[in-house]
Amino acid sequence: MKNDLYFKDDSIVRVLDVKENRALMIDCVRRTMPQRKDIASLTGWEKCSEEKLYEIADVDLPELDSLCPESRKTAYERYTMIAPILRLLSDEKKKCEMISVVANNEKVSKQTIRKYLCQYLAFQNIAILAPKDRDNDTSLTKDEKNMRWALNKFYFSYEKHSLKTSYTMMLKAKYCDGNGELLAEYPTFNQFRYFYRKRKNNQTYYISRNGLTNYQRNNRPLLGDGVQEYAKAPGMGMLDATVCDIYLVNESGGIVGRPTLTVCIDAFSSLCCGYALTWEGGMYSLRQLMLNVVTDKQELCKKNGININPQEWASSMCPGVLVTDQGTEYVSNCFEQIAELGIKVVNLPVYRPELKSSVEKFFDLIQNTYKPFLKGRGVIEPDFQERGAHDYRKDACLTLEQFEKVLIRCIIYYNSQRILENFPYTDDMLKEKIPPYANDIFKYGMNLEGVNFVKVDKRQLMLTLLPRTEGKFTRSGLIVNRVRYKNSNYAEKYLSGGNVTVSYNPDDSSSVWLVDKGNFIEFVLIESRYKNKSFSEIEIMQTEKKKIVKSVETSNIQAKINLASHIEAIVANVGSSNGDLEVISQNYEREKIKAHVDCMKVGVVNE
Repeated sequence: MKNDLYFKDDSIVRVLDVKENRALMIDCVRRTMPQRKDIASLTGWEKCSEEKLYEIADVDLPELDSLCPESRKTAYERYTMIAPILRLLSDEKKKCEMISVVANNEKVSKQTIRKYLCQYLAFQNIAILAPKDRDNDTSLTKDEKNMRWALNKFYFSYEKHSLKTSYTMMLKAKYCDGNGELLAEYPTFNQFRYFYRKRKNNQTYYISRNGLTNYQRNNRPLLGDGVQEYAKAPGMGMLDATVCDIYLVNESGGIVGRPTLTVCIDAFSSLCCGYALTWEGGMYSLRQLMLNVVTDKQELCKKNGININPQEWASSMCPGVLVTDQGTEYVSNCFEQIAELGIKVVNLPVYRPELKSSVEKFFDLIQNTYKPFLKGRGVIEPDFQERGAHDYRKDACLTLEQFEKVLIRCIIYYNSQRILENFPYTDDMLKEKIPPYANDIFKYGMNLEGVNFVKVDKRQLMLTLLPRTEGKFTRSGLIVNRVRYKNSNYAEKYLSGGNVTVSYNPDDSSSVWLVDKGNFIEFVLIESRYKNKSFSEIEIMQTEKKKIVKSVETSNIQAKINLASHIEAIVANVGSSNGDLEVISQNYEREKIKAHVDCMKVGVVNE
């Protein structure tokens, strides 16, 4: 009979032990401590299966191995507590003593030990000792559902209401009668606050109150592996632009404003591959930047009166991958044309500056490098534009050329002398004792696998980045922006016609370039009046001409009307010919002699 189950009237007992016609039994439904009774007391009871027990007790026991690790761990810990008691079930005194000892050792109550013991004895399955799952949403009370609604509507929102305000608005919406009077029964603020703290989700808090953009920038977990995660070798350039924190003047001393600095930073080593310091941003500064990237830096510095060692700035090739944000100049067709040179352009999601942290940090470091030495010379301080703050525009004294020399010196220091304390050194770098400078790390990285640089001709680069438009072949030449161009090798195209893609320089209309399978064929200007003019100037000329022509359209129409009237008046009373065709030649000779005038005599008489 040991471990047999007996069923009667919705009650089930399990026989744990039999001794001298007395059985130790436990009520599997009520799960009270086992008691010893006469076997005769089971008369009229029927044997049943474990499935019947689960059905009557309304228990759904999973397989032990299917439990989550935490639940399985807890179940085994609880079984370990009651294991010493199982062999003492027949001895009531020793059983009670062991329960006390276990409760004392495990720092739990004796009632808890009895609960675990009865659960296991009733079902003979360790899985019954696993903790129950938390109640799901359907178990929330009406008040708790109202609290959850108020938190979602008022607290987790862009309005950023305080917890107290959200509580008040909940009472107004859910606990007031039709007249706006507070009901007698309502949850307290402490209950509301407890419910919030118990179910608070930090991620939901940051995103709902501050937005996903702010969360991604300021609160998201930083779990990346640094530069080695996305740039394992040099060849990934990060591009960005910023307005410098300094006011500059022109050569005559007039205040101009703040220049724009556009840079390309190697993601692996943080080396500055190139820069552009301009007054004009957008695509213009990008073309200047890319030209600077592929320029020999020793020659560049020499033009500015600075002599450097080639190793201090050994970068004159274009990175194979360019990482940019969603700025209009980066997503324009002009910049994306650089892909024709084998260079990949990666546009990051909006509002994610941390994904190109190297270039963002560069701006911070460079400006903090020159600011201490240029205080009082146009540099902007943190109190810029605050009420009562000093007007830093009045301090401006440097020209763009002078500031560029300062900037180059700062970049040289940044590349060759700034210590990269947090660079993730590898074992090989430690063995070779690579100095912690950007140029040395860049030089070391150039020997690694995966280096991705593209050698680009300057002219080819500039032609690739020029804006493009549609041109049309006609008998009059290649028409581009309503201007005519020619190339002696395309006579057949002038006759056959057709539309083509053309690159043009907005600043000079002297030439345009037909784009044909990656080649650029030059066409020269036909109309000399447009020579040495930009396309914007040509457009102004064409617009002015249109205005002049339009201004006389009315008078021209009136002149045509008058002309028609005069001609009609002349021919109104004219007769018809006699219709004799045979005498036409004689009539012609006679009238020619009659109408002949001696011009010399006429001129003398007039004088």
